[in-house]
Amino acid sequence: MSKLQALKNFRFPNVFILILIVFISCALLICINFFTIKILSANRAYVNGESHYSKGQKDASRHLISYLYTQNPNQWKSFLEEIKVPQGDGIARITLLKAGDNQVARKGFLTGRNHEDDLDDVIWLFDNFKNVSFLSKAIHEWGKGDKQIVKLFVIGQQIHAKIDREILTGTDQKKFMKEISIISDQLTINERNFSNTLGEGTRKIKDLLIFTNIFFILVIICSVCLYYSIMVKRLVVSKKETEAKNENLIIVNKELDRFVYSASHDLRSPITSLKGLIEITALEDDVNQIRNYLQMMHESLARQDQFISDIIDYSKNKRKEIIIELVSLKELFNEAILQLMHIENASRIKFTQELQVDQIESDGLRLKIIINNLISNAIKYADCSKQEMFITIKTYFSEGLNKIEIADNGIGIHDEHKENIFDMYFGTNKNKGSGLGLYIVKEAVENIKGDIFVFSESNVGSKFIVTIPNSHAV
Repeated sequence: MSKLQALKNFRFPNVFILILIVFISCALLICINFFTIKILSANRAYVNGESHYSKGQKDASRHLISYLYTQNPNQWKSFLEEIKVPQGDGIARITLLKAGDNQVARKGFLTGRNHEDDLDDVIWLFDNFKNVSFLSKAIHEWGKGDKQIVKLFVIGQQIHAKIDREILTGTDQKKFMKEISIISDQLTINERNFSNTLGEGTRKIKDLLIFTNIFFILVIICSVCLYYSIMVKRLVVSKKETEAKNENLIIVNKELDRFVYSASHDLRSPITSLKGLIEITALEDDVNQIRNYLQMMHESLARQDQFISDIIDYSKNKRKEIIIELVSLKELFNEAILQLMHIENASRIKFTQELQVDQIESDGLRLKIIINNLISNAIKYADCSKQEMFITIKTYFSEGLNKIEIADNGIGIHDEHKENIFDMYFGTNKNKGSGLGLYIVKEAVENIKGDIFVFSESNVGSKFIVTIPNSHAV
């Protein structure tokens, strides 16, 4: 997995979390607003109910006072009718406090002249918030008012009994009138406290709602901005990646054009040469000359085979994925030397191996391509004029890197050629190679995140050092 892919995989959960935060914030915002509206609606219903409660109580007191002095039976009936309003609310309060039947509470509220459509919110608020400070205080004042209603009803019963038995005196009238006034004054206080408490609760809920809305809106805005920022950064990175890929594609296309041109030329050249040699051989009668022509054919086919082998290595290096595994350098060196012994003068070369490091973790295919090409070049460009030809192979661990060193005492590289030896199809002698070998080596080294260095002097020899990152050398 590339660094870019790892970065994308790392960033994806962050974007997902941002989207999740926005979704949860919106959902919470909707829920909070829904329940806040429900609470405010229930508060409004309670305030409205209190007005019916207060009006019922005051009308009941007025009718009772009128009955006290006129002894009109219709006033008594009106008193009983009006007193039912606060009594119904009282029955609902007691039922809900005792967690009783909600249907009984609904009937009580309906008797208290509360609107039927408000009853669900009123009961829901009482059931779920009766222990919350503002509603608890209001219920407490409500309870005090109900006690006064009971007293008012008892006085009404006493007045009715005296009138019914015709024993009501002027003194009784003054006494009852005073008691009714005291009860009415106390009820007014209780009713005012009830309304004020609900009003205070409503204002607190409103402030909390504003704060909550601002908080979640800021969370949503920040999350969306952060999400937008990440998306913009991704687009910028994607644009840069696209531009880089386009540049690489242009380079690759140029490289491919050059490769196709050179490859077609190098593939056709041995065929043309063979055709000419075959035609000449067919006309030749001298056996020795025919043998020379056959040797030339063999050399031409060998170059063709080497070129095809280089193309295969080039393709493998370009297309195959990097596979990190435990690789034995000793086995790769021995295998390469054995396979390359068919090259001219290879048997005259002395091979020396000094392997301080054998097994390393790297890509086996790329290491094989690197080692084969470097040893092959060292053999091909050996200096046959020297009495002793040698190739020295060393491996060691230095400066945190595994190093492969292949040195020879061959013909070396002229100074003017050193900068170009890793270019595609660059070769000082096309009869000895395709010009692809060192180019493939350079790419293979870069694929395994390594480096390659060359030290060479014409007619003295060359040394190639390949560095390979690996923290597990054996």
